[in-house]
Amino acid sequence: MHLTSINWFRYASPVSFFPVAQRLARWFGAAAALLAIVGLWLGLVVAPTDAQQGDAYRIIFIHVPAAWMSMFIYLVMALWCGMSLTLNARLSAMMAQALAPTGALFTVIALWSGALWGRPAWGTYWAWDARMTSELILLFLYFGYMALRHSIDDPRRADRASAVLALVGAINVPIIYFSVKWWNTLHQGATVSLTAAPKMAAIMLTAMLIMTFSVWFYAIAITLTRVRAIILEREKSAAWVGTLVGAE
Repeated sequence: MHLTSINWFRYASPVSFFPVAQRLARWFGAAAALLAIVGLWLGLVVAPTDAQQGDAYRIIFIHVPAAWMSMFIYLVMALWCGMSLTLNARLSAMMAQALAPTGALFTVIALWSGALWGRPAWGTYWAWDARMTSELILLFLYFGYMALRHSIDDPRRADRASAVLALVGAINVPIIYFSVKWWNTLHQGATVSLTAAPKMAAIMLTAMLIMTFSVWFYAIAITLTRVRAIILEREKSAAWVGTLVGAE
């Protein structure tokens, strides 16, 4: 079967997407675990000690992927919210709802690991510079999105209100990314760029990229698992729910 012959719009329906999400979640979860083992081994064991920061730099193999994913997930969440508003698609709203807790988790990890890295590197756990502050604002946006959703009883109204908040908050993502260029911050410039040669050893870069794919696949797996629970909750009155769940 060719990919072009598949009716992709069929999977925009919760009833069609539900079983597919389970199969995909298993594969992405297994891939995430395997990549995490390889990435951590390369980063914590194989990669050499940094000449300036010593072994303290190794937290980048957690901090950098988490920071990247905190921003990327928010943009994906905002995209789903935009589709929910423009297409009035229930599954799009559910996907956005499922992404928010994972995005918040990676933001917390980015802030926490950044603080641990900042102490030996800068002499302080926290400084109110542009990068740190805008990343903290991102966490508040995730919390605000989830709080707004849960404060409205009608799911469709909650979808629309939280989608507007998510879309407005998306402006913070480029602020986080470009903050080191726009303002004087403690953070160094980008170590990895699509337009320039990497500024780290090849083994370090390999480990960090593997960890990035690991957390990316984890985010996919946990989001698909969570969206299945959301579908069951929001579609519980539908006849297909009992039949499909029983068959599994």
